[in-house]
Amino acid sequence: MHAPIFEFNRHREDIEREVAGRVVDAFASRAGADDPARGFQYVLNDAAFHEIDRLERARGSAERLADWQRLARRIGRMTVDELRDETRRRAEWYVQDVVGHFDRRVYRFASSVLPVGLGALFNTTDLARGLRSMRDLSNRIRVEGPLDQLRRLAAMGTLVVVPTHSSNLDSIVLGWSLLHAELPPCTYGAGKNLFGNPLVGYFMRNLGAYRVDRRLRHVLYKDVLKCYSQVLIERGYHSLFFPGGTRGRSGAVEQKLKLGLLGSALAAFSERLQRGDTRPIFVVPVTINYPLVLEAETLIEDHLKAAGQARYIIEDDEFSRLGRIAQFAVQVMGLQTTMVIRYGTPLDVFGNPVGPEGRSLGPGGSPVDPARYLMRDGVAVDDPARDAAYTRQAGAAVAEAFLSETVLLPTQFLGWLLFERERRAAPHLDLFALLRTTSGDRHDLTELCADADRLRARLAEMEDRGRLRLDPSLRGSPIDEVLDDAVRAFGMYHLRAAVEREADALVVRDPKLLYYYGNRLAGWADDLRPVIGAGEGR
Repeated sequence: MHAPIFEFNRHREDIEREVAGRVVDAFASRAGADDPARGFQYVLNDAAFHEIDRLERARGSAERLADWQRLARRIGRMTVDELRDETRRRAEWYVQDVVGHFDRRVYRFASSVLPVGLGALFNTTDLARGLRSMRDLSNRIRVEGPLDQLRRLAAMGTLVVVPTHSSNLDSIVLGWSLLHAELPPCTYGAGKNLFGNPLVGYFMRNLGAYRVDRRLRHVLYKDVLKCYSQVLIERGYHSLFFPGGTRGRSGAVEQKLKLGLLGSALAAFSERLQRGDTRPIFVVPVTINYPLVLEAETLIEDHLKAAGQARYIIEDDEFSRLGRIAQFAVQVMGLQTTMVIRYGTPLDVFGNPVGPEGRSLGPGGSPVDPARYLMRDGVAVDDPARDAAYTRQAGAAVAEAFLSETVLLPTQFLGWLLFERERRAAPHLDLFALLRTTSGDRHDLTELCADADRLRARLAEMEDRGRLRLDPSLRGSPIDEVLDDAVRAFGMYHLRAAVEREADALVVRDPKLLYYYGNRLAGWADDLRPVIGAGEGR
């Protein structure tokens, strides 16, 4: 299989120059001809302010801090040429820090080793079946969606893969899914902290990943990231980024998406048209659905502390401890329920669905030409306000796809059901009071199964209308088996089980974990709540 990324290293220096040059020119053009210094002064002041503040609070590099402090004192006295040169120097430094690398030898090695490595972890109960079982993860990680169509579209244009994000394992399992589906490898942005893991960092550094330093919040750095993503897409590199930004802390399906990188796909399409390049760009929503999440305990703690107005930053989580990763893989892949990676219907950069042959489809299903969205008098033109509106439209389509392509699993089903029953039993308590007081609560199995039957029936109706998807184990198994599977899963990995069975009742043990897993159903909660307790008193 040929993919544009295989030629990345030949073009790397040219890409770096183009990105830095575009960023500098953009700041000059924003200020206008009357006051060309203003754009550079703004971006340098903004960068210096944020970096001085960050380095002082974090007690970072004294040398870097002194450098930014010297710049801050000089900005007001610098000429236009000096400001431009300084902006270029800083932009070039950030580009070199961000830019990825691709090594074909490492890719060939990873292509053969990744299935075996994951298989060794995820098929520990099948070791007797030998190497072949280790390479075949299809019975542990299910890959679904219009894969034949996506392979055709990858040959026609450029894929921009946009997945949900709940774990640092996402990049690894997504990489395997691309191999398994015979889709081309993608460039992708990853948190700079992940490159510190010696094993994972080695592969990321050599397989096209580019570094994203989430500590840097100033305009210059953000523009470098966005421009780098845009240039890669313009040049035909299949790309992947998480539009939710960082990992979702609450467990809910992401709905508030960061539109900067998504906007880079539309900007790349516009730039191509202006150059006479008509190759299409396809946005591919993907949902990653785990029965258990490696970092669930840390993530929900972070979410609750942030919601309680005490900001908490994750510095060390389960992903940084290889022992927890191994334990997670061994336990999760011993479950009856599989992990599901679901590729959704592809979209164009405006959020329109794309048909089997790559044509964009309008609201009535008739073909539309996406290039016409950007045309004025037959010529593609820039219009930032228009493009921002189109990007919001595309973001809404991706968010909707995240809901409709989410595959609900028994752990999430039981988590939502139990926590909703707790809310119903104590409507006067707020979330934090519920989390403090519900450990040890008992739920009668007969009543619980009745609620579960009604909840599943409602979810099945919603699946039939295309609003979500149910794992076959959830939709088709007897309801008592669904609950038993979920209870067994909750007891396999986490330091404390979310729920345990005692005689004819389920007992809540860790309300925070129930809340985390149940939040996967939060996007449909208003439609689901009426069925809970609906049979009481009959």
